[in-house]
Amino acid sequence: MSITRRDFLNGVAITIAAGMTPLDFAKAAGKASVMIGDDYYPPQLTGLRGNHPGSFEMAHAIGRDHEKFSTDHLPIEEEYDLVIVGGGLSGLSAASFWHDLAGKNSKVLVLDNHDDFGGHAKRNEFKADGKKIIGYGGSEAFQSPSRNFSDEVNGLLSTVGVSVVRMKESFDVNFYPDLKLSRGVFFDKKNFGETKIVSGDPGHAVADDIPRDKLNGRPLEAFINDFPLSESDRKAILDLHVNPVDYLKGMTADEKSAWMDTHSYRDFLVEKVGLSKMALMYFQQRTNDFFAIGIEGVSCSDARTCALPGMDAMDLPPLDEEAQADLDEPYVYHFPDGNAGLARLIVRHLIPDALPGNTMEDSITARLHYEKLDLPENSTSLRLNSMVINAANSEDGVVVTYVNDGKAHRVKGRKAIMAGYNMMIPYLVPETPEQQKADLRLNVKAPLVYTNVVVKNWQSFMQLGIHEFYSPAAPYSRVKLDYPVSMGGYQHPQNADQPMCLHMVYVPTYPGSKLSAREQFRQGRAYLLGTPFDTHEKMIRTQLQEMLGQTGFDHERDITAITVNRWAHGYSYYATALFDDMDKMPEIIERARQPIGRIAIANSDSDWDAYAHTAIDQAWRAVNELKAMG
Repeated sequence: MSITRRDFLNGVAITIAAGMTPLDFAKAAGKASVMIGDDYYPPQLTGLRGNHPGSFEMAHAIGRDHEKFSTDHLPIEEEYDLVIVGGGLSGLSAASFWHDLAGKNSKVLVLDNHDDFGGHAKRNEFKADGKKIIGYGGSEAFQSPSRNFSDEVNGLLSTVGVSVVRMKESFDVNFYPDLKLSRGVFFDKKNFGETKIVSGDPGHAVADDIPRDKLNGRPLEAFINDFPLSESDRKAILDLHVNPVDYLKGMTADEKSAWMDTHSYRDFLVEKVGLSKMALMYFQQRTNDFFAIGIEGVSCSDARTCALPGMDAMDLPPLDEEAQADLDEPYVYHFPDGNAGLARLIVRHLIPDALPGNTMEDSITARLHYEKLDLPENSTSLRLNSMVINAANSEDGVVVTYVNDGKAHRVKGRKAIMAGYNMMIPYLVPETPEQQKADLRLNVKAPLVYTNVVVKNWQSFMQLGIHEFYSPAAPYSRVKLDYPVSMGGYQHPQNADQPMCLHMVYVPTYPGSKLSAREQFRQGRAYLLGTPFDTHEKMIRTQLQEMLGQTGFDHERDITAITVNRWAHGYSYYATALFDDMDKMPEIIERARQPIGRIAIANSDSDWDAYAHTAIDQAWRAVNELKAMG
């Protein structure tokens, strides 16, 4: 699907007319009257969230459609020590680090184009049966903190009151195992000829929250022989798991590693293992959740880090320490609202009056006062619904122009940090050197959708004996009961008669298309931005009904709320030898994040890594680059 000069807002098209003023365009985009009062509370909004309507249209006008807005005549309305563009984890962390180095009274302004802060760390709230249900709509947990977290990341967590020890204690890893639930596979009728649910998956996953001895898995032979595939396909899949051979026999160790790096897991399964089309389909979406692309876009080396089968008998070198940690360390460092819990705690640290309480635990159910985020007396002001359209170095600072409430505004900072998407920086900062612009544009973010569905109860999952589904070919490759986290005053549902939040993952991919990852990501982004909520809702309801219908589930009766967290710009691009010259990548990454005058760059993109700890580390680097300028 292609989107040219026409964007779709929840299915309603608006045309960007050449010569439109920022005021005209902002009104057309639905941002003409954004008031933040006592009743302003975006976490409770349902429908399309994430890159929601109104958050991206101005960016497309500037970046994709090359609209030119003349704002040089506008006065400077406010002056700050630091202006940060982007209120995600990196931007918020940068504000905290800045105050650590420049003093708590230094004036900081954070501008964000969305109606909520946190970037991909998105909080969803629901009410069901009189109870508050909290879900995560994006960045979900800390990845291997004992291995991956730097002193700077741990220092920030300590500053804002996060304890990974208490987070781990709040995650009941035995909850679903003790209920005798397992992982299962949903084979849909459209692709496999019949609807079939197969429980008892014994496989271990990357970033796994279930202990290996509590998977409640069946023997592999019994599990695989339940698949709705031919006997030969079932045997081929079983042999791949339990009787692998050296599929690269005759190659040296170095040659094997090079082949693994430069061939996709799909290539491996087709060319070396010889799986049929139907057997291959079983593996197609196994990498969707972790890499936001199917097996044709993931190298064999990376598939190995996801514990995918077939490579145990090839005499390969051990996995590196980070990849092994992702496989071994329990994935249990999770707030009920995912990493939005961290974003809220950073905001509390920066603007104490905005979030009542003083502990990690009491923050979970506290209602954040959005009307207090942008007050004149704040040393840090967080201004939402503010799309930056230009940042330019001046003689004594950086002038930043943004649109809010249907009007263009200009502010000035002694310095500035760009903490949004890499690919937007060339358009927002036109003075960026041409080579750096080219490097920044290479980071094409991976689109994905995190949908939260609240159901009246989860008896269907109990009847099927499954807490998490993998779908090889249906749109949503992952459907799971929410993580069993009880923290502070928030209690995870304890019995199957209570309402539950289902977490669902959809990634728009193009299997068999021969497209590179970047090309797939661009097409997926266009599809997501051009797809109205009604289409998403139909997709969700259709899949859940087919999955759960045999238990008596009725989507019209049993679904009480749906929030589709659409991330057209999701995971930061992950460089791979499948599509990139890896020898050149360190130089590209380093060039792309160089300061532009008094403007530094901080985001997870600037290290080409889609993790919360990366976003924080890059904020630390950017702040220190600015401080070194004096």
